[in-house]
Amino acid sequence: MLKRLNWMTVVNTAIFLLAGVFIAAVIQSALYPNQPDVSERGLPYYSTANAALSRSGDALYKKLQCRSCHKIWSVKNIYDSIPAPSLDGIGSLRTEEWLYLYFSSENPQSILPSRLKDDYKMPSYASLSEDDRRLLSNYFSSLKVRDWYLDETRKAEQKKLTGK
Repeated sequence: MLKRLNWMTVVNTAIFLLAGVFIAAVIQSALYPNQPDVSERGLPYYSTANAALSRSGDALYKKLQCRSCHKIWSVKNIYDSIPAPSLDGIGSLRTEEWLYLYFSSENPQSILPSRLKDDYKMPSYASLSEDDRRLLSNYFSSLKVRDWYLDETRKAEQKKLTGK
């Protein structure tokens, strides 16, 4: 009787765990319905940066706390409630020179207006050294999106910028 009871407990536990996994999958698909299909095409985002640029650009990205508002590599920003644009694929949307001018501006909103509250608007990086601004623009311009996902990336950026 004891062996049969243990076997039933194992079966019930397995069924319960499978049901839990199924429910979690349903909830995830409901919460994140527009995730890119990566099964056949691979991830939509990639970088053209070499290892040195990737390391130094990522270090500056972290030092400047860009992650507080933006996401990169589909990793959520720290304050997910702030609707700042994703930096995934930004290099396919903006040129390196455009990014440099943007980071050099005393008022970035004059180049790209923001609908965010003043506390969350893009800060000016004009006070950074020219080397750091070049590094940041070079690093961000290396973050690309594959052609098959470019329209989705543009739509997502437009929605973040305008709310529509």
